[in-house]
Amino acid sequence: MSDFLQLAGKSILVMGVANRKSVAWQTAQVLTEAGAEVVYAVRSEARRDQLARFTGDAPIYICDVEKQAEIDALRDSLSADGRTLQGIVHSIAFADYSAGWKPFHETPRSAFLQAVDISCFSLIAVSNALRDLVDKEHGSVVTISISTTRMAAENYGYMAPVKAALDSTVCFLAKSFSGFSKIRFNAVCPGLLKTSASAGIPGYVDSYLFAEQATLRKEAVQTQEVANTAAFLLSPRSSGINAQGLVIDAGMSTNYFDKAIVTRPFDGSKN
Repeated sequence: MSDFLQLAGKSILVMGVANRKSVAWQTAQVLTEAGAEVVYAVRSEARRDQLARFTGDAPIYICDVEKQAEIDALRDSLSADGRTLQGIVHSIAFADYSAGWKPFHETPRSAFLQAVDISCFSLIAVSNALRDLVDKEHGSVVTISISTTRMAAENYGYMAPVKAALDSTVCFLAKSFSGFSKIRFNAVCPGLLKTSASAGIPGYVDSYLFAEQATLRKEAVQTQEVANTAAFLLSPRSSGINAQGLVIDAGMSTNYFDKAIVTRPFDGSKN
């Protein structure tokens, strides 16, 4: 089938492109290949200028999700341009690790609240503001979470509880929107990825290498795999999936007690 995802000619808003390694960018490429018209929203003019170098003529709007006025302006601009959206990709997260690594109980209040605002509440604010622009029958909103919020990794710190809030928000938005539409809300929940954003997490490389060995295939999850899943969730082909988090971890969650990993500290092996 030439249009299996049934997205050809549909407008989809992608929010959160940082660079060509990001999940948002890879998702946009899959959508473009499927024939969708991708429009972008980024947080600053500087980011828009960077993105414009490799997006061709695709529309790029500015929206700093910490500012409700800019979210409202995004809505007004999309409306003025006559856009009806098939879906929204919310790939936005931020954590301020500038204070260095701290035990979780020493998490700075301001850093935690800012992370919740940008990484979680922004999904609520954007969805609410754009609700009348999204196709009521076939619309889909997809956010990017993490594979588990129950694994207490010291270096990831307070972002796991923030992502847990995001996961819950997906469910509550799905329920709330069901009162007036069939718009679906889902999350893609990947294992550890090699992205520029992850590079800012203290000690991330060690965690990434461990996660790669813990997968059943001994190969890390690829950003492309996450993007493929996001595109599927945006399409009518996934119409029966709502209020869910799809874990993309290459089987890691079933393999923590892999023999090669468990015995390694005891046999002196480094490989």
